[in-house]
Amino acid sequence: MQKRTFRENLEQLLPAYARMPLLFLVIINLLAYYGSRLIPLQMAPLNMQLPLDGRIPFRQEWIIIYILAYLQWVVGYVLIARESREHCRRVLTGEMIAKLICMVLFVVLPTRIERPQVGGRGLCASLVRLIYATDAPINLFPSIHCLESWICFRGAVGMKRVPRWYAPAMLLLTLLVFASTVLVKQHVLVDIPAGILVGEVGLLLANQLFAIRQRRKGGCE
Repeated sequence: MQKRTFRENLEQLLPAYARMPLLFLVIINLLAYYGSRLIPLQMAPLNMQLPLDGRIPFRQEWIIIYILAYLQWVVGYVLIARESREHCRRVLTGEMIAKLICMVLFVVLPTRIERPQVGGRGLCASLVRLIYATDAPINLFPSIHCLESWICFRGAVGMKRVPRWYAPAMLLLTLLVFASTVLVKQHVLVDIPAGILVGEVGLLLANQLFAIRQRRKGGCE
């Protein structure tokens, strides 16, 4: 049996048409999250904590789910990209539009969160301290963590090249990620629906853009 070349293995893992959109996705993500911090704020950051947030306990062990979300995104976006050229472009375009909306909101509606002191020397406590040290308690509304996981779930819906259990499993993991963001005190409750809403707006606008493109293409034929 002839061995596959590196290029053939790479093409099977990630088709060529998906590589540039994924690269742009990463760039826009960095621009939205870190670039927005370079713009001087016009108002003091708001604390959008609700009374119900104060009743949600701090649970260090949920940091495992919070970090597991990063793996969810890698798997989710790779499988979205491999589904088809059309699916890849629609979902990733929606994600990038959503990130640009986030960037605007981070600037015009800055928020902050009060985080607890983390005690103990266990793995979970160490991971929470690491996240706290590397991720400032700003740029919270909407939650990018929730937005990313939601887009991965929405992109999974209707996919043909994955097992039938994949979309329900992605939904379950997404809901767990939502819970983790408030249980490790990285976000408050309103950040979760805001992330979902911005994700949906991004997908809607992407679909509208592709629909306009199709109509123009059809009109030229």
